[in-house]
Amino acid sequence: MQSIRLKLETYINKYLNLWDFYGVIQVSLKGEVLFENAYGYASIEFGIKNNTNLCFSIASISKQFTAFAIMLLHDKKMLDIDKSAQLYLPTEMKIDESITIHHLLSHTSGLYNFHSFDNDFFAGYNRMDYSRNEFFRQYINKKLTDQPGTTYDYNNSNYNLLAWIIENVSGEKYEAYIRNNIYLPLNMMNTDFDDGCKPIKNRSTNYSKDFDSIIRCPYYNEKFSIGAGAIISNCDDLFKWYTCLRDRKILSQKTYIRFFKENKNNYCYGLEHHHIYGTDRYSHGGDHLGISTYMQNYFDEDICVIILSNNEAINQYRLGNAISDILHQVDVDFPLKHEEFPINENKLKEYCGTYLKDKIQVELINGKLYFTRFSGNLHIEIYPVGEGRFARRYSDQIHPYSIAKTEDGKMTFFGYIKDDPAI
Repeated sequence: MQSIRLKLETYINKYLNLWDFYGVIQVSLKGEVLFENAYGYASIEFGIKNNTNLCFSIASISKQFTAFAIMLLHDKKMLDIDKSAQLYLPTEMKIDESITIHHLLSHTSGLYNFHSFDNDFFAGYNRMDYSRNEFFRQYINKKLTDQPGTTYDYNNSNYNLLAWIIENVSGEKYEAYIRNNIYLPLNMMNTDFDDGCKPIKNRSTNYSKDFDSIIRCPYYNEKFSIGAGAIISNCDDLFKWYTCLRDRKILSQKTYIRFFKENKNNYCYGLEHHHIYGTDRYSHGGDHLGISTYMQNYFDEDICVIILSNNEAINQYRLGNAISDILHQVDVDFPLKHEEFPINENKLKEYCGTYLKDKIQVELINGKLYFTRFSGNLHIEIYPVGEGRFARRYSDQIHPYSIAKTEDGKMTFFGYIKDDPAI
């Protein structure tokens, strides 16, 4: 056990020496904490450092709570997950009748996915005042992109709809239902729904990088994340949640079997399943502005790995998987940053330009290349790591960006062609 502790500490310390990580890491085996530490600031403004008791936005880790709440209603026979979701939605919300609750839970609904650069949701609509019905009409109630049940497409709309089903069926607000039926029974007193308005005690602030400066992350209205994100928690409460899933508390055994059943693309309900190291891993991550989270559960071995971050410096999946490798006696290579590839300034200028107005722009400023977002309000430094390949300067990025020319010589980034002002 001591040798595993030492390997964990050595790897994590070497990894975090490369990146300015803000957050907490907790690794537990058979109820014993093997590693636990906090890094960086909870509040730069007040000089408050992170500690392991603080609460963090957990982003898409939240989905498993929404899925579990749906299964509770299924267990109580208040809904049937194999029936049309339309039966359980408010009357003003009409979706295709062939979409079942199961399709929503497993991301196989075929619903239009509005999480792309050319939609005006991020950094636009999601900064506005929240109206459930208007949000549904404008972004979710679209023509299906696939027949339900045929294709996996990770889509927050599925979990937005599940939250509204919970409200409609239970007669309670989403946050009240999960608090009364999950958090309170498990004594998860530090877990809450972030509606963007109420103050939440002991919560870390989310930060981003603009140029080489740390800033508060750009504003977005968390009400639009209902069901898919917007939950705040800490390591202590998430470990209680882990033990609930491990010991199969609250739900019936029959319902647990369905909850953990793998569907398309290794997705269960709010959790991913992989058979690795000869055992089963159930996990989920979360990514949002100023948020990088990851939780891995190995129930048969009684292992729980929790990574919560209030900035975007690390790749939580790389770090989490390396921790799991160490726990399973797999050799891991020590992390390295991408080596910088020398390119002269004139060559760098060829990559500059607007690829999508107000959303994707590449600029050369004082000899450095920046991927500029949010109408020029956030500047992410990128550096060349190969011909047409660029990595973020201050974030661990496994797969570098590609900015390349098409056959007809036009430069593309994220699949968008650079505007040519001469045309």
